[in-house]
Amino acid sequence: MLRLWSLLLLWGLATPCQGLLETVGTLARIDKDELGKAIQNSLVGGHVLQNVLGTVTSVNQGLLGSGGLLGGGGLLSYGGVFGVVEELSGLKIEELRLPQVSLKLLPGFGVQLSLHTKVGLHGSGPLGGLLQLAAEVNVSSRLALGVSERGTPILILKRCSTLLGHISVLSGLLPTPLFGVVEQTLSKVLPGLLCPMVDSVLGVMNELLGSVLSLVPLGALGSVEFSLATLPLISNQYIELDFNPIVKSIAGDIIDFPKPPKPIKIPPKEDHTSQVTVPLYLFNTMFGLLQTNGALDMDITPELVPSNVPLTTTDLVALVPEALGKLPSGQHLLLSLRVKEAPTFTLQNKKATVSIPAVICVLSNVTKKTPEELFELNGVMTLNAKLSPSATKLHLSLSLEWLHVKLASAFAQPFDASGLEEWLRDVIQAAYVPKLNAVVDVGIPLPKVLNVSFASAALKIIENAVVLTVAS
Repeated sequence: MLRLWSLLLLWGLATPCQGLLETVGTLARIDKDELGKAIQNSLVGGHVLQNVLGTVTSVNQGLLGSGGLLGGGGLLSYGGVFGVVEELSGLKIEELRLPQVSLKLLPGFGVQLSLHTKVGLHGSGPLGGLLQLAAEVNVSSRLALGVSERGTPILILKRCSTLLGHISVLSGLLPTPLFGVVEQTLSKVLPGLLCPMVDSVLGVMNELLGSVLSLVPLGALGSVEFSLATLPLISNQYIELDFNPIVKSIAGDIIDFPKPPKPIKIPPKEDHTSQVTVPLYLFNTMFGLLQTNGALDMDITPELVPSNVPLTTTDLVALVPEALGKLPSGQHLLLSLRVKEAPTFTLQNKKATVSIPAVICVLSNVTKKTPEELFELNGVMTLNAKLSPSATKLHLSLSLEWLHVKLASAFAQPFDASGLEEWLRDVIQAAYVPKLNAVVDVGIPLPKVLNVSFASAALKIIENAVVLTVAS
């Protein structure tokens, strides 16, 4: 508890910065509209209202009955006009209208939450017959935003009060002296009956906020886990959460690759939108994980390319006859492509690209014999990355833009390998690029905050980051 208070006190001094992401985490700016919608959904879809009603109606003989707050031995069961209250039999809350939610963010503290509702009370009136009352109530609470012991954002109820509005008699008779008594009594007892509704709402909200720590699988490669890198920040329009994405291999080892040398400049967020920033580091980490797992390596055989892409010694000799003219004709070729260094992802000039260094070994695949190495090339492939968001991930689709190769070794005399680049581009585009798109299909996970979906988000590529913005 002391630790939580310390975090709250420290956080109370924090407000959003000048748009520079000093860390390499995933930055989420969640608009207050999303917070309001999440609270409204917790009231609509959950058991919050039912739980409150259950508590209210379980009071023995209601609020104002003979065993209730104003009955014999109750709060106001003494002489004068209060004795008349005993004639009100079993008055209890039977209806609670779905509250209207309004909230205000408090920079340096948390949230001011108001729930405006109408309460329906039923019972037997002092003059006989059914008495039905309706009372408008505003439940006002002050919530602090902090960090739980698990390292997740958490909302904490600091203060709750109710303001009783207009009371109307829907049916039955209520003498004027008793009207004031009912009003006074409801003002005293409603906080204890309706403030638990706020507690129930916070239970649902904190469960949603706690889901940011969930483990997101990366297929057969490993997983990503998001944790808070810094204390939450708050402005008058949004809550800012800086997440540290922890990437682990399938064996549980943490994958740590070099981080960008300078901070990322984040564009400002417009009102009534939520924003998530995916840093370059996460792209490079994913491709580094693919490389260390061998997922970027491939053996290309004639069966993997269409018939219009030649993959025989006859076709190869035609490309560089001065060096390979003595090759036996008609033999199938095998291309062994190995990625021995981590690829480099680039985000700049509104464009996403990935550069993959590869060693390409060309062998003649003689049936029933060990393939014979003809030559080895050092190559660099540059691929364009088309980025598209879904609800919880950022997806990539790759296409080959450029290929450059140099001869590393040859079984015969050296030759200029540039004459093979066009042929290799066709082979790689036909066989290797589809494999790449299959392995990157796992996508880049996005932090899960209040179930905000980024499926329809506008995507913007800035230097060293991708920014997704979705309307609230």
